[in-house]
Amino acid sequence: MQRAIQLATRGMGRVEPNPMVGCVVTRGRRQIAQGYHRRLGGPHAEIVALRNCESPPRGATVYVTLEPCCHQGKTPPCVDALIEAGVSRVVVAVRDPNPRVKGRGLGKLRRAGIGVQVGVEKESAWELLAPFATLQTLHRPYVIAKWAQGLDGGLVTPSGDSPWISCGTSREFVHRLRARVDAIVVGSNTVCADDPQLTARDVPIRRRATRVVLDSRLRLATGSTLVRTAREVPTIAFTSSHTASSRKADRLTRRGVEVVGVREGKRGLFLADVMRNLADRQMTNVLVEGGPKVLASLFNRKIVDEAFVFVAPRFIGPKVSRNGDGRIGVGLTPRGVEIARSGVDLRYRWRFASIDPG
Repeated sequence: MQRAIQLATRGMGRVEPNPMVGCVVTRGRRQIAQGYHRRLGGPHAEIVALRNCESPPRGATVYVTLEPCCHQGKTPPCVDALIEAGVSRVVVAVRDPNPRVKGRGLGKLRRAGIGVQVGVEKESAWELLAPFATLQTLHRPYVIAKWAQGLDGGLVTPSGDSPWISCGTSREFVHRLRARVDAIVVGSNTVCADDPQLTARDVPIRRRATRVVLDSRLRLATGSTLVRTAREVPTIAFTSSHTASSRKADRLTRRGVEVVGVREGKRGLFLADVMRNLADRQMTNVLVEGGPKVLASLFNRKIVDEAFVFVAPRFIGPKVSRNGDGRIGVGLTPRGVEIARSGVDLRYRWRFASIDPG
């Protein structure tokens, strides 16, 4: 199963909104095939593995990271292929989290006389499947927050200083994140202050991310980099329903920016509406690189599933307020914390329990 999990990661950024899945076929102690889901619309991991068998799979044991599908989608049901192949046992890491499917594939295997075991390496497999599960069960993307800070907790550099807090190694890591997500989200303050490109550069591109700006008053300048390149890289500006019908919205639309109106409250746009809209577009992973206000809003509403925090060995100076009413991360307790060196920085990875793997 550990090998199946390793194989599954190869599909990252290429299979979404499908899940990453890996499969290994064994006879006794010998592996006779392996496979993984390579791309959206392509054959599933079980089918690839069965095709790769060096000897007939009848009587073999199949290890797969996710419950085999039992319904017709872009490809035929994997359960039927396993039954037809005559395998004797199927070992599964995680049941399918989709409420409409969960357990049905396993039941069909058992009725066909195939032995089934569930839960092997469940936690490791769930880490890969959490984005798919979030989209299926919560109807929102899996949200990855990212920010850099100094030793004193400062999140921005003084005016006129370098715009980068983190080192080159950390920035390359972020570009690799950008290169495999569906969207990169920032607030209007970040766009006005930094005029960013919000693209993945100098790394292999697995997925072209849509740039998303949370901009209740449509402060996005028509001469900004995002607007000037909107016909080359998809760009969405979420704004208030009222502002979405303004002349400024028309000017942005003519330049290639998609302007979407959502509800607005006293503390800004309804982020749940934004996330639901992205989910409707089948966006599975979104990276939030917004400033303190956007990050705090997401954390306080518990719309964060994972966070990467880069701590640089420097003092930023005057600290910025993370929000007006609390601290980033209030109300969320990590289910897992990892710490690694990233050049001269420290990289923290927090994972939160938005969904229980069951």
